[in-house]
Amino acid sequence: MADYQEFLDSIDREAYHAGEWQWEEDGYTVTRTYHYSPPGCHTSCGILLYTKNGKVERVEGDPLDPCTNGKLCIKCLTLAESVNNPDRLRYPMRRAGERGENKWERISWDEAYDEIESRVKDIWETDGGNAIICVHGTGRNINWQMPFFGQAALKTPNISTFGFTGFSCYMPRVCGCIAPFGDFTVVDASQAHEDRYGNEEWIPPEVVVVWGNEPLASNADGYVGHWLVQCVQMGTKIISIDPRLTWWGVRAEYWLQVRPGTDAALACAWLNVIIAEDLYDHECVDLWCAGFDELAEAVADMTPEWAAEICDLDADAIRGSARLYASANPGAIQWGLAFDQQLSAMALCLAGCDLMAVCGNVDVPGGNILVHNAFECNAGYASGEDFTPPEWRAKKLNNNFALSIEGGDFVAHASSDGLLQAIEDGFPYPIKMMWIQSSNTLSCPSQDAPRVMHAMQKIPFIVNADPYMTPTSVALADLVLPVAMSAERNSARTWWTPARAMVKVASYYEAKSDEQIIVELGRRLNPEVFGRWENDIDFVNWYLHDGTGSFSATTEATSQGGAKNSRLR
Repeated sequence: MADYQEFLDSIDREAYHAGEWQWEEDGYTVTRTYHYSPPGCHTSCGILLYTKNGKVERVEGDPLDPCTNGKLCIKCLTLAESVNNPDRLRYPMRRAGERGENKWERISWDEAYDEIESRVKDIWETDGGNAIICVHGTGRNINWQMPFFGQAALKTPNISTFGFTGFSCYMPRVCGCIAPFGDFTVVDASQAHEDRYGNEEWIPPEVVVVWGNEPLASNADGYVGHWLVQCVQMGTKIISIDPRLTWWGVRAEYWLQVRPGTDAALACAWLNVIIAEDLYDHECVDLWCAGFDELAEAVADMTPEWAAEICDLDADAIRGSARLYASANPGAIQWGLAFDQQLSAMALCLAGCDLMAVCGNVDVPGGNILVHNAFECNAGYASGEDFTPPEWRAKKLNNNFALSIEGGDFVAHASSDGLLQAIEDGFPYPIKMMWIQSSNTLSCPSQDAPRVMHAMQKIPFIVNADPYMTPTSVALADLVLPVAMSAERNSARTWWTPARAMVKVASYYEAKSDEQIIVELGRRLNPEVFGRWENDIDFVNWYLHDGTGSFSATTEATSQGGAKNSRLR
């Protein structure tokens, strides 16, 4: 902690223009802003963009950013190469040949908007907005924008990801946390404090379990992998649970090379050891844990020997690693996508939560802290649903309506399986249009690309908005729209604290940002809602002031002259 304070003291704050967001330096305009890297880090990193004549020339980490302290991964460092790539889409284009021939004619934005407006309104008249599907990719900075656009502008309830079954990315962990804890949990690597490692209330975890996750590469869960590296430098011990040998496994006290898909058995064996050997936190269990006796009974027979055979691990390694985690004060678990992408996903997530809870590591310094969206800006997948007519909203292709699956739906999105069924079979109704925003549907999320392509060929009209011409664009799109990248857009998103904004400092031909497209097309399709905003900055300021995806009593005031009272730089 003292070393960190020395690091802060060593920074020449004047040289990095503390308190300023933009300045001139050696012929460049330098902008202090944030960047979400494709396909979508959860944490937006603080960067310094060096631009000249409206072009991004280079990127540096911002040493004054309290979260990243100037560190960046390759996804940010290569931003100049990405935004200036000559293969990017430059203009709106209409298909000139058959689908798959890759023949296009350049059109204007007004021509593209005219065709989209006409098609959408015809579908409303003949089939209803529910006959439109709106699909978005994993760009973390369109998570609230696209649901709002789909439901408030296209007036369709059928917003989702597409091409794979279920929600095998993040949702099991999110819902698995919220059920027992009330909020999501991440390792406390001091990121909740503005003075970070120098804060006297924070202590580094004694042990971190890096489970099915590579923080240095993915930066998931609102996380920056460098934070854990610094914890290791402060003495934190590592347990790595991963079929692959990673940076963490090389440095781990235990590397458990678990057989893929058997993590739940390992988690239950850990619970067995911790409870049977009386290693759990009695005070925490007595005061905060419901159902402990039932849990103890459920895992009583799930010994390390039992799990070793299932997981292809050594029983002594399972027992020793469980003891190490339980003995840590505090200990923490940094989990990853492997928790979601297996058949036992929800059971595994709940077992992980049980481990955090019985060891007293929930919401304590250096443990697993509970996190929430900054400033209560919670617009998400349900954003804008109040502006879809009720009779169309009632036909959302969710599990209950489309697939007759009993029980509530997992998330506010429509069901990916329900969407595919409707496209393939026309049941419970045919699909007449698909809007794809920054998702290379065929090449990325589709588990069965030939099946998905065959199905999508049945859709009469497909619009694909993307920075690049993708295989999905070539094979299926009728219109392609060029989308601006992060340095070219005014935008904002909350994840965990702090709120992060982007400011436009460059342009690429006729590419427009997600927010520009949403507002401009939204004003044509639903002027009653979108007419409140003159431009993208008004739209983003509304989000930052309201943050729920619906209109409040203060919306009118915050949308008037948005830039004047802007939180957006």
